[in-house]
Amino acid sequence: MRSIGARLAAWYAAAAAITLACASLAGYYMLRSYLIAGLDVFNRSEFEQIRTRLGPDVSTLTPPEIERRIREVTEAASVLFYIDVHHRHTGTIFFSKNLHGQPVPDIKGLDRYDIAFPGAGMLRVGEFVLPPFDVIIGTPESQLIAVMEGYTEVTSALVVIMLAVSVVIGLGLSRMALRPVRLISDTASRIRSDNLGDRIPVPAVQDEISALAQLLNAMFDRLQASFQNVRRFAADASHELKTPLSLVRLHAEKILASGGLDAESEEQVHSILEELARLNATIEDLLFLSRAEARSIHLQLAAQDPAALLQSFGVDAQVLAEHRGLHYAWRHAGTAECEFEPRYMRRVLLNLLSNAIEASPPGGQIRLRSSIDAAEWRMELEDEGCGVPPGEQEHIFDRFVRLGAAKPGTSDGSGLGLAICRSIVDLHGGQIRARSGQGGRGLCVEIVLPVRVIAPALVSALPLRAPVPA
Repeated sequence: MRSIGARLAAWYAAAAAITLACASLAGYYMLRSYLIAGLDVFNRSEFEQIRTRLGPDVSTLTPPEIERRIREVTEAASVLFYIDVHHRHTGTIFFSKNLHGQPVPDIKGLDRYDIAFPGAGMLRVGEFVLPPFDVIIGTPESQLIAVMEGYTEVTSALVVIMLAVSVVIGLGLSRMALRPVRLISDTASRIRSDNLGDRIPVPAVQDEISALAQLLNAMFDRLQASFQNVRRFAADASHELKTPLSLVRLHAEKILASGGLDAESEEQVHSILEELARLNATIEDLLFLSRAEARSIHLQLAAQDPAALLQSFGVDAQVLAEHRGLHYAWRHAGTAECEFEPRYMRRVLLNLLSNAIEASPPGGQIRLRSSIDAAEWRMELEDEGCGVPPGEQEHIFDRFVRLGAAKPGTSDGSGLGLAICRSIVDLHGGQIRARSGQGGRGLCVEIVLPVRVIAPALVSALPLRAPVPA
């Protein structure tokens, strides 16, 4: 059982049932001993009655006289007692009629014992000395056995009922006991990088649960401080780097404008300016990610048809793909409106397109499939490159992760493009994920955004701008 509550309930039910079973077993032997003692008392009372009827001159009585004196008593009690009187030397001199001439077995050394007697079942036997005779009196144990069988049935039923009731009670108690743990789990699952200020409520009772909540809150305090330090460092470092980079770029441009450089030096200065531009772009990306993770970017959301954005983006994407010898195709299905900010979603699509262009082989095709319905807007951008192993697909949206070596004639990226895509999609309340393309070839990045429908969705398809193979 994976649930702690279920295990606690099972342990509680098992403990209660075992306790009741042990108590019932002990009660069984105690009750049996009590009833056996009652039979012994019953046998002795019959013996006392026989001794009274025999009188004080019992040692001088003959067998016929003994028969005459106690026959009436034994006949009246023949249902309850089996009586055997025997002389120590001459043997049995009197049988109760229910013995049918068979003596009650005498176990040497015992004066009280249980024995099975033919026709009577189990007997509780008591042997009493009345010199010079021994009186053996047996009482049937049938009623005792019936009582003990009934006791066994009742206690077995009680154990089963106790087990069932204990399971129900145990589940209720475990649910109550684990309620603070569930509250801690629910609160901890809600705490993310964008709401590290939330804390777990600490129960008023000072117990292990409250200590755990305080420990987790202290851990979240340290985690929040670490996140704030990292974000502050990224933001401060980016701001501090922008000024000297701008000065370096200005000096480099001034040197170029002077016209006093030979061709080789001028090419080197151009390379410096290109690297400065790349470094400045990386700094801007880091600043954007810091603001996005801090939720300091406020989107200007507006309900609009995604088809207009895709139409505009498709024109630019077609040009970029053809410039690299690739084919770009897109299609959109559905008529509905989704709340998004076009400039940020365009940035997402451009980043994905840039990665797809870098990964695609010459003559390859990049496909964008879009559909919208009453619940969501779904986009899939797929290339025909070498793809990403399934075990690494979930990590490509982390910072500074590159999808492989760049092709000849291209520049290495900063590894921040897909991280920015994820941040923008998160700000829109959507999801972004990657998987292998059709037939296991290439990489397909899927974006899903929730929509707010203001008109009934009509399924339609815009014509493909380029053929999309099946």
